[in-house]
Amino acid sequence: MLKTIAIPWDVLLRAFSNMESDRVYYFDRLTGEIFFVSAEMEDSFWNQMDQYQERFLEIPGLDASTERSLLNNFLQNQPNQELRQLLDHALSGRPPYANPTDILSFFPEEEQQLVELRDTFVSNRVKTWLEEHELFSMSTSLSAVN
Repeated sequence: MLKTIAIPWDVLLRAFSNMESDRVYYFDRLTGEIFFVSAEMEDSFWNQMDQYQERFLEIPGLDASTERSLLNNFLQNQPNQELRQLLDHALSGRPPYANPTDILSFFPEEEQQLVELRDTFVSNRVKTWLEEHELFSMSTSLSAVN
């Protein structure tokens, strides 16, 4: 039997953008609900989730290496030499240490470019994931077909 359910795109994007290792996001194929649980849940909970993996799909978040790769890609295409030097140093891990987010806060246009690059990456990743799990887009809202 086919069942169509709405999937909240903004919530799905946030789940795919998750970089918190203590949170695991899931998608419920029956309801379209997206929820997170603590990674520190008891083994009995994870055993139950394994039993229902056809219903609950784990949503992959962003890991540090993917975020670093996005930042390196952004850096390679960055025409602003000053920003390139600052970010290159921040990514090198050499003292004095700097946070790329803090650096970018002084370069609002470039910061917005990185946000757009990340959003495009995450959107493409979501679309691929939806196709892999036979979840489809219908008109302006996303729907799951079960």
